[in-house]
Amino acid sequence: MPIKIAEGLTALNTLTQEGIVTITSHRAETQDIRPLKILILNLMPLKEKTELQFLRLLGNSPLQIEVDFCHPVTHVATHTDSSYLAANYLTFPEIKDKYYDGLIITGAPVETMKFEDVDYWQEIVDYLDWAKIHVFSTLHLCWGAQAALYHYYGINKIPLKKNLFGIYAYTLTVKNNPLLRGFDDRYFIPQSRHTVIDDAAVDASPELQVLSRSTERGINIVANKALRQIFVLGHFEYDRRTLEEEYLRDKKKGLPIAVPDNYYPYNQDTELPMFNWCSYAHLFYSNWLNYVYQETPYDLRELHPLYN
Repeated sequence: MPIKIAEGLTALNTLTQEGIVTITSHRAETQDIRPLKILILNLMPLKEKTELQFLRLLGNSPLQIEVDFCHPVTHVATHTDSSYLAANYLTFPEIKDKYYDGLIITGAPVETMKFEDVDYWQEIVDYLDWAKIHVFSTLHLCWGAQAALYHYYGINKIPLKKNLFGIYAYTLTVKNNPLLRGFDDRYFIPQSRHTVIDDAAVDASPELQVLSRSTERGINIVANKALRQIFVLGHFEYDRRTLEEEYLRDKKKGLPIAVPDNYYPYNQDTELPMFNWCSYAHLFYSNWLNYVYQETPYDLRELHPLYN
């Protein structure tokens, strides 16, 4: 099924070339079905690349999906033109009275800062509080997951001595969870971060369930029991070359950066990076959309608020 997006998004042409079906507002309004309504709070600096990454995954679905993007206005974007944001993105005042089946809060390159020192922190808090009443299920990713665990459950992050940078394996800790249906016992996901969450605090929370973890690298996916709040420490959405772009960027700046772990064949950065998380990424988002489709109320105004 197609996805409905703003017609001005630069991702539209690429999606069309790749055979991912999109739909105009007029066409969507003439169909007698209710699409899933998904909101993406895009906190990444390279917003257009991030849009494309998520739309590829959401578009690989038999469901009709209506996707809105929003951004924090208390932060001045330096990598995306303001006119582009004004034309294609919503702001919190524009969505605060709306309801969505799903919300995705992306990562952000601010993880070494205290949460309260992030210039748009209060806006993040506003979105998180709003989501408990206005969203059926929220995916919090990387820093977005850390921020939400901190705000909702008081679980803090812990700095790493060496950044976690590469492709890593994690093991499922539960069976038959709808989010991980079809996963192998062990799967791969890209990581690019300098902090981890406090695993002991997560394990001690009766409201949270750990879905996957690694003995060496800790928790990867955790959720509340009803899957209304899902926290993924990592980047399923990354393309084959996203880590390479980060690696070459820092290398060009003369920053201390090592070759991403488990990424290049023979650990040689002249080789084509391996893309061994691609199927897991598509499966994860397909599972999430299917779960939301099955469980979300037809009338989103009937959502039961979360009280954490």
